[in-house]
Amino acid sequence: MPDFDVIILGAGAAGMMAGIEAGKRGRRVLVVDHARDPGEKIRISGGGRCNFTNINATHQLGRERFLSANPRFALSALSRYTPDMFIARVKKQGIAFHEKTLGQLFCDGPATQIVAMLTNDLRAAGAAIWTGRQVGSIERIDEGFDVMVGDGRVTASSLVVATGGKSIPKMGATGLAYDIARQFGLKITETRPALVPLTFEPGALEQLKPLAGVSTNAIVGHGKTRFEEALLFTHRGLSGPAILQISSYWREGDTISVDLLPGEDALELLKSARRATPKLHIQTVLSEKLPRRLAQLLGEMIGQPGMIGDLSDKKLLAAAEQVSRWTLKPVGSEGYRTAEVTLGGIDTTGLDAKTMMARDVPGLYFVGEAVDVTGWLGGYNFQWAWASGWAAGQAA
Repeated sequence: MPDFDVIILGAGAAGMMAGIEAGKRGRRVLVVDHARDPGEKIRISGGGRCNFTNINATHQLGRERFLSANPRFALSALSRYTPDMFIARVKKQGIAFHEKTLGQLFCDGPATQIVAMLTNDLRAAGAAIWTGRQVGSIERIDEGFDVMVGDGRVTASSLVVATGGKSIPKMGATGLAYDIARQFGLKITETRPALVPLTFEPGALEQLKPLAGVSTNAIVGHGKTRFEEALLFTHRGLSGPAILQISSYWREGDTISVDLLPGEDALELLKSARRATPKLHIQTVLSEKLPRRLAQLLGEMIGQPGMIGDLSDKKLLAAAEQVSRWTLKPVGSEGYRTAEVTLGGIDTTGLDAKTMMARDVPGLYFVGEAVDVTGWLGGYNFQWAWASGWAAGQAA
């Protein structure tokens, strides 16, 4: 007889959720993690406040807000485990929270409250939690799986892989889930850092250097995709929510566009200033709407040093284009070191959308970030972790 009914590799959001649900069904569950404490990525998320879900992370919006080679794959789990269901758990525990912006829900207090809620639920469901243990070889046996954990081997009829992607390697992130998937014949789609700051070549950085630390609201676009959120200039390039969002869509060699006056007609703004305050310079006009250093740099880039009253419609149009359609060409990203998630992963064609089980390997499940499903910034990836973990926990 196997030592356990279910072994779960990874004590993160998806793994703990899977363990809780499997334990509630009376399954003998073991959750294993290499880290000293469970839920480390939860603990540091949201600036230590944990953006634990988004009220818009629903199956109705799933095809738009969850990226995957098969955008429909996530809809089954998202439809059966909704943000409202996780919010109900948080409320039941008496954890205070608030909506920050765009449907993002954060704890009022530390993120460790969410970790404690999950670990308590795991123990209440009868699960064992082994932390600080490395996972070694995995073998298929007649009764399920034989897994090397630390210095010994344990067996189970079901194995749930919830070890995440490659993001934030300093926390121990590796490609273990992909190695296990390949071992059992599953394919991996291209992986890359996502929700990550973008970097620029030295010449562009030199021009942007005076703006390091400056933040402003902007619309950042790539192709037809647009995000209106904060943009932050850094010593290496651009960051902030708008940039992190667009990074999931951007590819090397592509440009991005930046509208620094979202919701405003830049040309009409300049024309109005020409009529009302003709003796002002363009950068002075822009400084009324933008941070001073940014307005100064834009004025230099526009290259019209005279008074705005002396500028023609053609020159104002060119200036407005610079402000509302600033085109930039990143050369790369800061990589997995700072990426919040991994784009791509285990090909969903090899998984059952309802149970998260490998179609050709009974008893083997993959959940969370390891799978080729990546949400927008702002609680979407946590909701995918809860939903996919929940789905596997109903079946494993």
